Amino acid sequence: MEPAMPTFTLLDVVAICWAFAWWVGYTIFADASSRRRNSISAHMARNRHRWMEQMLKRNIRMVDTSIASNLITGISFFSSTTILVLIGLMALLGYTDKAIETVSALPFAAVTTPAVWECKVVLLIVIFIYAFFKFTWAFRLSNYCSILIGAAPEADAPDAARAAARASRMSMMSAHNFNRGIRAYFFALSALGWFYHPLAFIVCATWVTLVLYNREFRSHALDILSGHH
Repeated sequence: MEPAMPTFTLLDVVAICWAFAWWVGYTIFADASSRRRNSISAHMARNRHRWMEQMLKRNIRMVDTSIASNLITGISFFSSTTILVLIGLMALLGYTDKAIETVSALPFAAVTTPAVWECKVVLLIVIFIYAFFKFTWAFRLSNYCSILIGAAPEADAPDAARAAARASRMSMMSAHNFNRGIRAYFFALSALGWFYHPLAFIVCATWVTLVLYNREFRSHALDILSGHH
């Protein structure tokens, strides 16, 4: 017996296109704006460079290695968590009928088929695989940054400024990939709405984008970094 092909409704297709348009569009906007606008990423990039300049002035760099270690620990936590999430999603594929029955009991839930439900789970798996690659690359870049800190010369060395710039750029690359991994988590959460109804997916994707925008460009944390508070 051949497996049933998934039959998506027009609303399903619209919801997927809408969500990914917001995700890709916001990523392009945020990455471009972080280099030229008043954003948390732009302020933190400047502070990372200032950190490396201060690092050069310290003969004993235990503070710097401690900060770098804390950053690596945070990235490692999300890398490990993503693996556990992927294991859970793979296991969910074996309980399709029970999951459909549970969600269908909710009021106004959209009617779905096992094939479509499994496609929704696969979408989440793909998103979390993407997040895993971003987190692991951020982890490696953070390790490279730690090595650059250890290899940095004294502040009066001829190549000290270039060494600080290299370390800060490596740290910023790590943060950039970590941010993309976190962003994938946010949009994966919005994709959970699709299991209930395509309209919920559309609403959640829009809401997630607004939350990300407010945190990056309009948050109280940004006011603190800007010196407004």
